[in-house]
Amino acid sequence: MSDLISIGKILNFHGIKGEVKVGFTRGREDFIQNLKKVFVLISGEQKSLTVESVRFHKQHALIKFKEINSINDAEIYKGNDILIKSSEISKNLSEDEYLISDLIGKDVFSSDDEKIGIISDVGNNNAGEILQVKDSQGNLHLIPFVKEIVPVVDLEKGYVVINNIKGLIE
Repeated sequence: MSDLISIGKILNFHGIKGEVKVGFTRGREDFIQNLKKVFVLISGEQKSLTVESVRFHKQHALIKFKEINSINDAEIYKGNDILIKSSEISKNLSEDEYLISDLIGKDVFSSDDEKIGIISDVGNNNAGEILQVKDSQGNLHLIPFVKEIVPVVDLEKGYVVINNIKGLIE
């Protein structure tokens, strides 16, 4: 189950024929539209769902699964994450997109080769992604995850490089 990644959440049912309303990250409509098979964890048990159709309404995806045909069927899935295999996401990432799980634990160096710390988490401040970097003293530094500040991400070698502009790391 650790190779599964959440791509959305079943928020509620929609209509009476088993369609569900799904919250997801904006800008990923094409990815959601092309889903074929997903997984949901119900009481610790992994259930497979087959996508019959996807349409969008306002900020949500309305998805009809083959296995869900009524409000009663949909009710047990409400509030659960929709999961897919991480390999499915990895092959659909753009050049400068990364899985959070791939970034956590990577070493962070300044452009002059000084080790700053290790990525402990990745957050979002509504303006963009933020790398949370913990230094050797346990201090947390928040680094905007933009190309101008983080020009190098080398997942194979296990590090990222940041341009340490004045005031970024103190």
